[in-house]
Amino acid sequence: MSVILLVRHGQASFGAADYDALSAAGHEQARVLGRDLAARGVVPDRIVRGELRRHRETAEGILEGLGSAGGSLPVTVDAGWDEFDFDHVLRVHTPSEESRSVMAAVGELPPERQRAVFQAFFEEATARWTGGSADHEYAESFPAFTARVVGALERAARATSGTTLVVSSGGPIGLATSHLLAGDASLWPQLNRVAVNTAVTKVISGRSGLHLSSFNTHAHLEHDKALLTYR
Repeated sequence: MSVILLVRHGQASFGAADYDALSAAGHEQARVLGRDLAARGVVPDRIVRGELRRHRETAEGILEGLGSAGGSLPVTVDAGWDEFDFDHVLRVHTPSEESRSVMAAVGELPPERQRAVFQAFFEEATARWTGGSADHEYAESFPAFTARVVGALERAARATSGTTLVVSSGGPIGLATSHLLAGDASLWPQLNRVAVNTAVTKVISGRSGLHLSSFNTHAHLEHDKALLTYR
């Protein structure tokens, strides 16, 4: 039996010029996770990460938190774990009249309200992307995204002995979890919506295949509410 730990990246810089860079909270979330793993004696044998900056910086923070225990861990890059291009999905989407009017005034809203408005627009756009009626309009259709993520999970399972820690994003982790639970992507919208930054999803790989052990665990953050983030 071997273990795959799927870790969502730390908080990115929502609203900043470079979203892909971790925020100060994101860097701390990664270090806290590394320290928590080390304290519990859960030291991975290897780290696999997506190729995005937020994946790299999260992996670096985890290694920093692991301290000497993580000093020699090999880190490899697998682009199969990259998030879907949500900027493209948003651009392709033609919003409803109500969404257009709300988005036009978003800059005048307080930050928390801006996040709520963005989330509603994001869910409207991704519902169209996953619906299957306009696959030809997207650079990467939802079926293509699904195949990419399932392939990455299968590669991690084939390469795994001991414990592999994978740093990815909420989209791929939610999709992998949906496939483990339901055999398809039907649960993805609900799972993607509740993903916590640096939460850990545990997958067991054995003779009978892959099995979900836990999803979105984030006890390492519960001592500090400021570290509990979803974007």
